[in-house]
Amino acid sequence: MSTEVPRTGPGGPTGPAPGALLLCRALPGTVALAARLLNEPLLLSDAGDGWSVLVPEGRPWRDGGEPVDRVLTGWATALAVGARWPVLALWWDADRAGYTLAAGFRRPVGYVWLANGTPAGEDEAMRTFAARLGLDPVLDVQTLDHLTEPDPGAGSRDRLRALLVVLTRAGVRLPADLEPGESADRLREAVRARPGTRAVEPAGWREAVRAEGHAAGSRLAPRALRPGVPGSRALALAHLATGLPLTLWGLRRRSGGWVAAGLLLLAHGAAGTAYELMRPRD
Repeated sequence: MSTEVPRTGPGGPTGPAPGALLLCRALPGTVALAARLLNEPLLLSDAGDGWSVLVPEGRPWRDGGEPVDRVLTGWATALAVGARWPVLALWWDADRAGYTLAAGFRRPVGYVWLANGTPAGEDEAMRTFAARLGLDPVLDVQTLDHLTEPDPGAGSRDRLRALLVVLTRAGVRLPADLEPGESADRLREAVRARPGTRAVEPAGWREAVRAEGHAAGSRLAPRALRPGVPGSRALALAHLATGLPLTLWGLRRRSGGWVAAGLLLLAHGAAGTAYELMRPRD
């Protein structure tokens, strides 16, 4: 089933304002470094056992007129590139609501519901979603399958809430008042009042590369850049080769999310290349 449906605009001429949440399967201290590269003011808080939540200000879809789903897909992809943890973007506007799950270099998977709750996605996406998050292949998948069936009594926001109920079995515990369907301003007010919430400020390009360089030893080196592991330099060059055209494509489309994904790839590639050049040789 196609997910391309008519849109009335980024937030629609009437109806609820768009909003979004980014759930990261990592602790806030780990997420904060990568989140700075999105170049968006964010609030970061704990969201359960091994999960964090990022609440964006939402300027790209409020000021720039870019659809919230496109922005969030780019941001989730940017955060997940080169990371060991997946990123789940939940988004909604006057017309639709849905999610996008990004994990490393794999193609993001997502699902969409129309405002009245009508499913408008591929059923297989739910099974891929469950597999990538390690959900129960029987009980959880059965519950997710119900979300792909018509239900006259459930709107799109109800569908997202039901999805979050399934995710509680994977450890997700959203802070109080972070409800799908609220505007970005309301979400930020709710999480700002929570103890332990921190602000994530945008990072400049030079600072981003420096941050990635500091992270290379602890995050990338054990996996791909450790001395003696073949292919580490090729991986860094692949990041650079992919990041540049992706950034240019995002600029042409005026898509802040995809620009962020391209810049993060470039930062990963630059940090990886620098690590390879500086590490001691046998």
